[in-house]
Amino acid sequence: MTKETELVNYEHIDRDISWLNFNYRVLQESKDPSVPLLERLKFLAIYSSNLGEFFRIRVAHHRNLKKLGKNTKSQLDYNPNILLKQLYKIANKHLLEFNDIFENEIIPELRNHNIYLLSHREISKAQEQFLEIYFQENLLPFVQPVLLVRNKVKPFLNNSELYLTIILKDKEAEIKGDQYGIVKIPSDHLPRFIILPSEKKRFDVILLDEIVRYSLKWLFPGFDVIHSYSIKITRDAELYIEDEFSGDLMEKIKKSLIKRNIGPASRLVYDEAMPKEMLNYFLNLLEIHMGDLTPEGRYHNNFDFIHFPDFGKKELKNKPLKPISYKPFDDPELMFENIRKSEHLLCFPYHSYEPVIQFFEYAAKDPDVTQIKITQYRVAKHSRIMDALKLAASEGKSVFVFIEVKARFDEAANLAWGEEMEKQGVKVRYSFPGLKVHAKTALISRRENDEIQQYVYLSTGNFHEQTAKVYVDYGFFTCDEALTTEVSRFFGFLENIKLPTQPFRHLLIGQFNLNEEIHQLIAYEIEQAKAGKKAKIILKLNNLQDTEIIDLLYHASQSGVQIQLIIRGICCMVVGKDPISKTVKGISIIDRYLEHSRIYYFYHGGEEKLYLSSADWMVRNLHFRIETAFPIYNPDLKKIILDNIEYQLKDNVKARSIHYNSMNKYITPKSKKKFQSQIEIHKYFRERTDTHGKKE
Repeated sequence: MTKETELVNYEHIDRDISWLNFNYRVLQESKDPSVPLLERLKFLAIYSSNLGEFFRIRVAHHRNLKKLGKNTKSQLDYNPNILLKQLYKIANKHLLEFNDIFENEIIPELRNHNIYLLSHREISKAQEQFLEIYFQENLLPFVQPVLLVRNKVKPFLNNSELYLTIILKDKEAEIKGDQYGIVKIPSDHLPRFIILPSEKKRFDVILLDEIVRYSLKWLFPGFDVIHSYSIKITRDAELYIEDEFSGDLMEKIKKSLIKRNIGPASRLVYDEAMPKEMLNYFLNLLEIHMGDLTPEGRYHNNFDFIHFPDFGKKELKNKPLKPISYKPFDDPELMFENIRKSEHLLCFPYHSYEPVIQFFEYAAKDPDVTQIKITQYRVAKHSRIMDALKLAASEGKSVFVFIEVKARFDEAANLAWGEEMEKQGVKVRYSFPGLKVHAKTALISRRENDEIQQYVYLSTGNFHEQTAKVYVDYGFFTCDEALTTEVSRFFGFLENIKLPTQPFRHLLIGQFNLNEEIHQLIAYEIEQAKAGKKAKIILKLNNLQDTEIIDLLYHASQSGVQIQLIIRGICCMVVGKDPISKTVKGISIIDRYLEHSRIYYFYHGGEEKLYLSSADWMVRNLHFRIETAFPIYNPDLKKIILDNIEYQLKDNVKARSIHYNSMNKYITPKSKKKFQSQIEIHKYFRERTDTHGKKE
């Protein structure tokens, strides 16, 4: 960074406040009447899931800093206590809106379509008989009612599990006053939604929570059930590994995983209708501070609403966008030949993910393939790619897999995959101390005409067959020697932990040249703008948080560089504010697919440098992760990406402003014609297939 930029005290938005702004954009989708009803319910579920993880990770982090006291505060550039109050205030305000949307919009709309989500007080006689049988045959083995005796019984509440707290009265009046009980709602064993017998053309469904409520009279014999209220605890999900650089890191991770679900509570979620006296009782019982409360409605763990039954009502869901077949890869046996002829770019989920899977499946069986190398960060539970790698090893091929165990919430799954791969003869290397390997790369070596030909697959997203159906990512196939040589060098580093002897000139690799090259590319645009020449930067990221780079972008804006941002999540830059960022424009798109690809574009004096990447511009990605950004040189493929960017910048249906004075406002159409980028991009790829066929 230049001295000029270091001297300027630029503004930044707190990353967690910015994240709450992002999650509110998800909530906005749930109240958009143009979104099909069951999709609106799905967005409520996603919002709820996101918020739960936020409290387990970010809020827990700030709470831990707060506990450390004044000495730590003096070393921080913010006050954790003040920030926590702000975060709770914003989150609780959003949750009030969440409850209003659910109760006053979603529920009535469901009823308009003859779908009734019933409480236990609304069921018919026939449904009562159904619930009594359900209780005996399904529920009874999993419920353990606990009568709380003051200062004697202190239950442990599992992380994110649902519980009912109950007000009881002794029928025999042996114990005077209200008694409290607690019972777990066993949604970890039973489905959350149970379809009830109902009248013709009517669809009745009940939550498992309500069945437990109905069953309380049997669970607490000798007591009258006065009322019940749901609660849940969110626990700190961080793995506290004091020293990653000594001892067995994998063993430390395994031990930390055992402790994760018994970590300290970061919040208590409760039914806001709960009486104050009862709430105070449970605060004391569970050792929760008043500042760590999150009021919600009658139900929690609303992510489960993603599994709400659709009763075959297709009109209440998005019309499916069928994944497009990529003609050049229709025959897996011709994939290598077609990659030799030209480079190929796929965009998921618009394109089918099948070619990526078949790339590995065919390589596993091809007798000419000698080596397969791949990085894995998050993997599908049932992964054909991982199965192909095991098959390749059993066929005698050399297979190397770098598995990043520290992928949050996938640690146990990744450890299990690693152990399974090792049993099949795959060479596996795990996490580096102090770093995460987040790169999405694969290299296949094949014997052709007595020489070894290398093929590379690079992507912005994980090798994950399931998320590829809903995450927007690019996948790039090439055998360009300039790139295959550098990818081979990259895998040499991962496999042998030896620093490359030659620099990377094409790939941008985290821990080597990624951060430095990004700074230089921005600096070049600044020089061009100061010389009175055209200067332009377009960034499509999940998150923009690194303050060094943000300050450099501020300097670029003040120098006259035109900057376009498409940021899905966190944006710590104050966008569009004169004088610091007057030439910066920014949008965020939340739609049916999760925008996951990272694209860096620099006009670069007309050369138009374009990179696809696994890396967001966050401190963690640029300084504590091994990432890849790969250049797109092919003009035809470059045009596809730039066309897609142009479509997103034209979006006037799902695009929200991230400008400092119009945060989360929908982009107002400049014409009457609506333009929804994800729908239009699907048409774009479909038309390319129809027009070009096998020439695509």
